[in-house]
Parts: sequence; C-alpha cells; structure tokens
Amino acid sequence: MSDLTNKYGCGVINAVFGRRRSASTGSLPTPDVPGFPKTTRSQKQTFSTRRKGSCDATSLDYSSSTQQSQAGRIIARPSQNQEKKATPPQEVGLRGTRNGQNGQQHFQSYSGNNKVPKGSNGISGELEAMIADNQQFNNMKVYDNLGNLHQTNYSKPVNYNLPNGMGNISRKLASRESRKQQTNAATSYCRALSTRMDPERLKILGNEDYKNGRFAEALSLYDAAISVDPEKASYRSNKSAALTALGRLLEAVFEAREAIRIEPFYPRAHSRLATLYLRLGDPEKTMRHYKQAGSEAEANVITKAQKLQVHISRCNEAKKRKDWNTLLKESSLAISAGADSALQIYAWKAEGLLKLHKHHEADQVLSNAPKFEIDDCTKFYGLVVHANVLFIKAQVDLAAGRVDDAMEEIQMAAKMDSNNKEINMIMHKTMAVMGARSKGNDLFKAAKYSEACLAYGEGLDHDPFNSLLFCNRAACRSKLGLFEKAVEDCTMALNIRPSYSKARLRRADCNAKLGKWQASIDDYEALRREAPEDEEVNSALRQAKQELQRL
Repeated sequence: MSDLTNKYGCGVINAVFGRRRSASTGSLPTPDVPGFPKTTRSQKQTFSTRRKGSCDATSLDYSSSTQQSQAGRIIARPSQNQEKKATPPQEVGLRGTRNGQNGQQHFQSYSGNNKVPKGSNGISGELEAMIADNQQFNNMKVYDNLGNLHQTNYSKPVNYNLPNGMGNISRKLASRESRKQQTNAATSYCRALSTRMDPERLKILGNEDYKNGRFAEALSLYDAAISVDPEKASYRSNKSAALTALGRLLEAVFEAREAIRIEPFYPRAHSRLATLYLRLGDPEKTMRHYKQAGSEAEANVITKAQKLQVHISRCNEAKKRKDWNTLLKESSLAISAGADSALQIYAWKAEGLLKLHKHHEADQVLSNAPKFEIDDCTKFYGLVVHANVLFIKAQVDLAAGRVDDAMEEIQMAAKMDSNNKEINMIMHKTMAVMGARSKGNDLFKAAKYSEACLAYGEGLDHDPFNSLLFCNRAACRSKLGLFEKAVEDCTMALNIRPSYSKARLRRADCNAKLGKWQASIDDYEALRREAPEDEEVNSALRQAKQELQRL
C-alpha cells in the first residue's frame, strides 16, 4: 500500500482509503491488485472513518457539514470479476484516442484479462493522467511572467510569446488548438473520475493540494468536482484560486464570474475578482467587486484601485496630447500601483517608447508583459483594445526585424478593427518592407549587390527604423567594398536592436578590414560574452588582438 501511496502523490489513493491516518495501516483495505493480499471482511468493516480535512478558511471555500458527512464514505471499487464483465467503452475510447494503439493496450485489462491497466491503478491512474495533462498545459503556456506574468511569451501571447520575439501566430494558433484538445481530454478524465468519487471529497483533496503549493493537482481535482456538480459556486471559486496561482489570470476571472453567476452574493468570489481586476488594470470593476466582498475583501485593494484609476486617466490624457514622456511615466506608475498583469498598460508603455524611438526598450517591455491566450484576451479586453495591443506589438516586431510576425499581427488587428486608419497605415508599411526584403534577398542571391542595396534602401524609405533592412544593406555594401558605409548601417541596426548579433559580427568584420582593430576587438568581445564557445568569434578575436599588437 505504501508503494501506491508514494507513486500517486496527488493523494487519490489516500483519499479513497484514508488520508494521513495516525492509526495502524494494518486495518486499511487494499485494492484488488495482483501481489496484494485480499482484504478481509473484518478489515472492511473497521475501515469506516477518515480524518477530517482542515484548511485556512481565508484562502479556499469549505463546507464543514458536508465534509464530516463524506469523511467516512468508502468509494466502492470493482472486484477482478467485475472488471472482467464490465467494459467501460468511454474510458477505452478516451485513452485510445489520446494514445492510439498504446491507448488501447493501456486499457487491455477491460477486454478480459485480470491485469490492472499498465501504468495506473484505477482511479489513481486516471487522475494521474489528468494531472499530467494539466501540468503539461501549464508548462506549455507559461509563460515565466506574472499572469502569466511571473511564469508562461505575450506567447508573447498574448501569452503570444514575447521573449525574444512573438513568434509566428500561425504556430501559436496550432499550439492553442493542441492545448484545447489536452484540456478537453483532461475534462473527460474528470468525468471518468466523477462516477466513482464524491465531489466534496475531490474539493477537500484539492484544498489540501492547494495549501501545499501543488496548484496543477489542485486544479485537476477542482475540475473533477465541477464535472460532477458544475453549479456549485465554491468549486468554481476554488478553481479560480488555482488558476490565479498558476498565472492564468484571465481564465481565473472567467471562473470567478461563473461562481457569481451561480451565487450572486458570494463574497469570496467577489473578493477574488476585485484582486484580479486590479492586476488586470480595471479599477472600476475592482471597486465594484470590493464593495460586494464584505469581510472577505483585502483592505489595501481599494486604495490601490483609486491610485490606479488616477494613473490610467493621466495615461489617456497623455495619449490624446501625444505627450509620450508623460505616457511613459504614468503607465510605469500604473503597473507599480498593482496592475502588474494589465496587458493594455504594458502596450501603452511600449507605445510611448516607440514614439521616442526607443525601440529596444519597447521590445523589452513587451517581453515582460503578461502572456494570455488570444481568444481569452479578446474575450476579456474586447476587439478594439486587443487590436490596439497587436498594432503596437506589430510595430515593435517590425523594428526588430521580425517582419513575418509583424505582418500576421497587423492583419489580425485589421480584422478586429477594420476602420482604424493607423492600423491600415502600418499594414501598408509592413507590406512594403516585406516586398523590399524579398526583392533585396533575391538580388543578393544573384550577386547583384548594387541593385540589392537599392531595394533594401526602398524598404527603409517606408520604415527608417528597421534593423533587418539596415543589416542586409550592410551586407551588400560589404560585398561592394564599401566598409565604412557598411559599418554605419550596422551601427544603425544595433542602435535599434542592441542584441542583434549578426549586425555586431558584420560590423566587427568590416572594422577589421578597415584596420580599426580596437573597434573590431570590442565587438568580438561582446559577441564572445554572449557565446563563449563560438570558435569563429574566438579565432577572429585572437587575430584582431595580434594585429593590434603589431601596430
């Protein structure tokens, strides 16, 4: 029995057969698994109680009377003979769908033999798989930033993936569909569990996992409880808490809203929504839910909401006046005031930096922005706000040379807000840059360096802050022996994007050809700090130092 308990850390075996019992384990019944002795009738009769669960009432929702009534319940498990006779087609189909032939083999025991499904033991095996799905889902998302701001790339999603670049939206959409399938499969596991476990017990187990910091496991257990009784407000509220702990703030909002739909005056759900809306940058809704939270409300939330409201008002005024320094200042203060996961406020800050031609800093701001799923973001913020976020993100990506990402983002923004003239203008600019890049690349491959240089220059006429076009034109000028001009283009590219390694390497090479060894050494040393094991850089650095010593 101890082996099973250790294997399934989620606590299901303990939940079924008594969790954290101080009494001797000799009276505990054991499952009908090969290798275990049969449970005697007297043992079954003596096993009838379970220690009452307890938890901090300020963090999760409990029903003490129900807890006591459920504490002694034993969940019936089918005997080996019953397993032979009864074939649960839903479970077979589910696991088979997820794992193909392996899934069919996994449930081989239901087709007539006496073996427990490979890799699992009844309920615990199913829940283990469900928890693994939830953990995989969270690992894919998070996104390392809060909301996912302190977790899982505005995936640089929007939860989109912003670190080092948002990445191709089409890849995100495919990833999103994959995650949806995983979530649906996890829900099916919940339904399978629900036929054999009481929802209140699942909630109690989830509360214990939550207390111990096992948020993915807690979320799976709350999902299982909801699959049995979807109209229980406490289950939804507790799920909202688990989602918040995992950084999935928008989903947490939706679950808390469901709790209030079920029970409109549920103070704990109102308190959770007040905190969530503060972090997401909506002070009006924060104050509204704070008033309905009663004694559950956090004392400092209302003060933060009032300060946030002032900063947001100043941000809107600064945008109207095109006072970008003030916008930058007030958006930073708004984030510090508690809106640490407010995507639109991060976008305002990035916009201010863009207008001040601080493209690299704007990119860093969006890299630290929350990462949300595209559908969740649109549902929460609305089409117009989400379109504005994509509009700003597209400009940052365009300057950083992520032209394909910028094109997909601006196209999506145009679909959301088709009458926005600024969005349409950026779309035409992006198309011009893409055309210039493609034309220049074709000419460069054909060794027509002068014509390629002109093509890249045409792109820069449309977007004079595009690091990619500057770097590409520098390559053409280097081929033409125009090393000083190439150095100038590389410097422009690095001013826009200091982390652009290709531009730095190209500038180091051109300076070496000009005999400017110290400038070349400086760039090579910067590159070596980024990639210490790059032999090409190390070799070039050694050679540059030797040449400098000869002078």
